[in-house]
Amino acid sequence: MLRSRSACLLRYRRCAKMSTVAVPELKQISRVEAMRLGPGWSHSCHAMLYAANPGQLFGRIPMRFSVLMQMRFDGLLGFPGGFVDRRFWSLEDGLNRVLGLGLGCLRLTEADYLSSHLTEGPHRVVAHLYARQLTLEQLHAVEISAVHSRDHGLEVLGLVRVPLYTQKDRVGGFPNFLSNAFISTAKYQLLFALKVLNMMPEEKLAEALAAATEKQKKALEKLLPSSS
Repeated sequence: MLRSRSACLLRYRRCAKMSTVAVPELKQISRVEAMRLGPGWSHSCHAMLYAANPGQLFGRIPMRFSVLMQMRFDGLLGFPGGFVDRRFWSLEDGLNRVLGLGLGCLRLTEADYLSSHLTEGPHRVVAHLYARQLTLEQLHAVEISAVHSRDHGLEVLGLVRVPLYTQKDRVGGFPNFLSNAFISTAKYQLLFALKVLNMMPEEKLAEALAAATEKQKKALEKLLPSSS
């Protein structure tokens, strides 16, 4: 048991060292390339809904944007959406079907398509991300509608807003949020979308990711002392 804990800590330290260098990347492919993939590939479609937010936390910290994610049934954070069976649905039709279960009031189109990435791991999955900017009022309406959706409290435990700010301690806000557990590519998709949509400079994303990684490393070292 002690050996396995030490090995776990060693693997984590190696990953942490790599993740502090820059914002991580996955292999990006075009929508056309993704549609040409064979039947051995699965397709997941998720949506990032966001709105400009002129508010200030504590009257002094700019909120900048409000971005919606959700807490899943397994305790992991992710974007609304899910797997789409390409035998029966187009990407958008499949995505809207899933969104209807979790949000209940929104339909996305091909115009909202943002990116496709090949995921890492034993399963052959291409992850498609859609993004739509709403007004803050529309975003709030989505949050209200989600509470009355069929999946609320079941597969979806609730929507959350991503804090796109960093407090003076350089940990509070976005770095703390990034130290949570995310499903599959959701964390990468969040960082990617914030970068390409010019919602946060890449150096700020890297700083927040490094702070989150350092926090996780310290927490793990406290739990699993190196002397073990």
